[in-house]
Amino acid sequence: MNNSSTPPSSSSSEAGDSRSLVFVPSEPLRPPRTAPPVSDSSAESRSSVSSGHNSSSAADALVKNSKLSAAASEFVPGSYASFQDDVYSDESEGFYVEPSLADFVQEFVSHLYSSPGSFETEIDYITDTLNSCVTTEETLQELVELIYVQSTSVPHFAYTVARLCNHLSHHIHFSPASGNFRQLLLKRCHTEYEQREQALRGDPDTQKKFYSYVLFLGELYINLEIKSGKNKPGRANILLGALKDLLNTLFSHPDNPNLMCAVKLLKLTGSVLEDTWKEKGQSDMDEVIKKIEDIVLDAKCSRDVRTMLLKLVELRSSNWGRVHTAAVSSDATPDNDPNYFMNEPTFYTADGTPFTAADPEYSEKYQEILDREDCFPDAYEEDGNDSFCSDEDEMDPEIEEAFERFCMESDARRKK
Repeated sequence: MNNSSTPPSSSSSEAGDSRSLVFVPSEPLRPPRTAPPVSDSSAESRSSVSSGHNSSSAADALVKNSKLSAAASEFVPGSYASFQDDVYSDESEGFYVEPSLADFVQEFVSHLYSSPGSFETEIDYITDTLNSCVTTEETLQELVELIYVQSTSVPHFAYTVARLCNHLSHHIHFSPASGNFRQLLLKRCHTEYEQREQALRGDPDTQKKFYSYVLFLGELYINLEIKSGKNKPGRANILLGALKDLLNTLFSHPDNPNLMCAVKLLKLTGSVLEDTWKEKGQSDMDEVIKKIEDIVLDAKCSRDVRTMLLKLVELRSSNWGRVHTAAVSSDATPDNDPNYFMNEPTFYTADGTPFTAADPEYSEKYQEILDREDCFPDAYEEDGNDSFCSDEDEMDPEIEEAFERFCMESDARRKK
C-alpha cells in the first residue's frame, strides 16, 4: 500500500504517463507547481488599467468644473433654415393633417372619374362627409364652385358629375337664405350662360371650357330632377330655354368647333328636347333642323363636319334612333302588337306537332290536350307533354319473374 501511494522517484515519469492515460473527468486536476511567467502584454494591460483609472478621475474633475448644463436650450447653427409642416398637434393622437373641403372634393372626383361604377356604393359616404363639412353659406358656395369647376375641366366627366349634382341637390341638408345647393348651382351656370358670346370669341382654352360647359348643361338637364309635392319629378325648365339659346349661339358662329359641339349636344339631348317641346305644342326642333340644313348648304365647314350634320338630320328623321314601343299590355292585341304572342308557351299535339296561341287552330288543338288530360289525368303536364314520374312503380309479377330469371342466367354465364 505504501509503495503504491509513494512510488520511487526513478519511476515518477512512467507513473505520470499512466495517470494521463486513465484521466477521470470527475477528479480535479492538480494546480501547476509553478506559475506561468509574466509576459509583457499582461504588464501593459495592468498599466492601461491604471491609466484608465487616472483618466476617469480626470473626467470626473472636468465634469465638476464644467459650466455646461443639461437643461440648456438646443443649439442651432446660424445657417440652418427652420421648416414647419402645415399640421396641428394633438397631445393624445400625435400629428394629423386636417384635409380641406377642396382636398376632399378633388379626392372623390378623382375616384369617381377613375371608377365611375363605384358611384352607387360611394355616394352615401361622400354625401355624409359633405354634410359634416358644409355648415355655413361660405362652404356651400365653395362646394358649388368646386364641383362646377370639376365638371368643366375634367374631360368626359359630365354625366357622372351631373348625377352627383342631382344626388346632392336632394341630400345636402344645409340650406341658407341665399339658396340651397341646386339653386346655387343653377345660378353659377346662369353666370356662364350670360358670358356665352364672349366665350366664343375668346382664346382656344376659353372656348374649350365653354364647350365642356354646354355638354355639362345638357347632362344636367337630363339628370337633374326637381320634385314638387306628390307629382312626378320633372326637369328644370330654365335649362330648356338655356339649351335652345346655346344652340342658336353655336349656329350663329358656324365654324367647325362650334358645329361639332352643337352636334354632340343634340345627339345627347335631341330626343328629350323634342318630346318636351312637342308636349308644349312648340316646333322648336323643326327650327333647329332647318338651321342645320341651311348651314350644310351655305356654311364653309369641313367635309367631315358637313357629314356629321347630315347624319344628325337623318338621326332625327328616324325618331332619334328610338324603336317604336309596343302597345300597353292592357290595350295590346294581335293586330297592334307584333310581339303579342312572343311569350306564349309552346304546346304539342298527340303526334308531336308544336303549336302556340298564334296558330289559327289553337282552340281545337288545345281542347284535345284538355280531353286527353281528362282521360289520363296523371299522364300529361300542363303543356300537353307526356309526364315522367320520378317515383319507381312496382313491376308486374310476370315481368319481375322474368327479370329475376335473367339476372340468374347472367350470373351463371359470368361464373363459367
